[in-house]
Amino acid sequence: MKISFENPDKLNGLMTIVVEEADYKEDVEKALKDYRKRANMPGFRPGQVPMGMIKRQVGPQVKMDAINKLLGENLQKYIADNKIQMLGQPMGSEKQEAVDIEKEAPYTFMFDIAVAPEFKAELTKKDTIEYYEIEVDDKLIDQQIEMFASRAGHYDKAEELDPEKRDMLKGDLRELDENGNTLEGGVTVEAAVMMPQYIKVDDQKKLFDGAKLGDIITFNPRAAYPENDAEVSSLLKIDRAELANHTGNFSYQITEISRFVNAENNKELWDSVYGEEANIKDEKMFRDTIAEGVKNQLVGDQDFKFIQDIRTYMEKKVGELQFPDELLKRIMLANNQDKGQAFVDEHYAQSVKELTWHLIKEQLAVANEVKVEDADVRESAMLMARAQFAQYGMNNVPEEYLNNYAEEILKKRENIDQFVEAALDRKLGAKLKEVVKLKKKKISLEDFNKLLAPAEEAK
Repeated sequence: MKISFENPDKLNGLMTIVVEEADYKEDVEKALKDYRKRANMPGFRPGQVPMGMIKRQVGPQVKMDAINKLLGENLQKYIADNKIQMLGQPMGSEKQEAVDIEKEAPYTFMFDIAVAPEFKAELTKKDTIEYYEIEVDDKLIDQQIEMFASRAGHYDKAEELDPEKRDMLKGDLRELDENGNTLEGGVTVEAAVMMPQYIKVDDQKKLFDGAKLGDIITFNPRAAYPENDAEVSSLLKIDRAELANHTGNFSYQITEISRFVNAENNKELWDSVYGEEANIKDEKMFRDTIAEGVKNQLVGDQDFKFIQDIRTYMEKKVGELQFPDELLKRIMLANNQDKGQAFVDEHYAQSVKELTWHLIKEQLAVANEVKVEDADVRESAMLMARAQFAQYGMNNVPEEYLNNYAEEILKKRENIDQFVEAALDRKLGAKLKEVVKLKKKKISLEDFNKLLAPAEEAK
């Protein structure tokens, strides 16, 4: 076998592989013998089918399979041995002539290889990058306490509706005829639940102003929620397809008013948030614990912003890179055949932008000896699990439960790549904070979120 590689413009590589009969003969003979042992043809005992018949029947396919395997193994080995930084996968060359394997070897195969541009990405103490530290102030702590108290809150009975306090109504709903009387055979719902503050149309919402226990209110559900058929069908307990038959007024007799009340800021709340084992004794300790927890949670956001700033800084430092555009577009089309050329035309520029950052990040990782291990990928899954539970105010989830949840996430192969990238960003960010000169800036969460918004859109 002969392999040659041409790369005159440093971007568009052409690999030529010449396969001789000796390269595949032994594998083909072995495969044919194995096939013969299993062959079952009328008139012949198992394993006794003449080899000539076997060759005529499956010889060409066996030969092609052996050659394909040979090409794949040697192509990848050559790329690895010669440290060719290939982008995407090899593509059958447009210079390739038809190969007739019915004829005797040698056979010539040609592949187009997209090669990454040569450039150098490095960071040192001479490079200054801003690092934003979010201040955990009283306002932020108060917001957390309000969130915890709201999640642990409950409903008390009330006599009069106060929409500002998230009051919830329960009552009997009856469809009315054109004269305002209960429609015979119409829709009736007992103990129908409503929250008037969520009614979209003001004139319908105002009908509930000052409503008291026992009041009967006449309103129009379709008019109250003109663009939300799901809300109306849920309230009336009917299918959406039937809504067109129920466009008139309904009466609603209030049988219960429930007012949402936040949980008190006391030890019961503190224990529900952090567990009795935290032994939080007073409000100051509660606030201090919240501050420490929020500070730790915000580090992830701070580091995300840092790695985004590194990206912006490095893209400017490296400058615009040249890529084998036509070949990369062919590769992109091959990987998205169901979406067609229009998809490639629309997304190619963004794809190259992401590819540029990937190559920069790869160089920075190698230069700083940052490697992603299995434990790092698992940690990414754990962090995501912990963040998801924290969104629901569950800050004291047992480690065993988090482990089990992470295990389930990791079983889905489609999740692995994002966890690998998250692990790389986390480890690379931590390392680069030691490498570059940090220009630290204190910032409020509100102002930080304004800075983060463009970066979030790019995620």
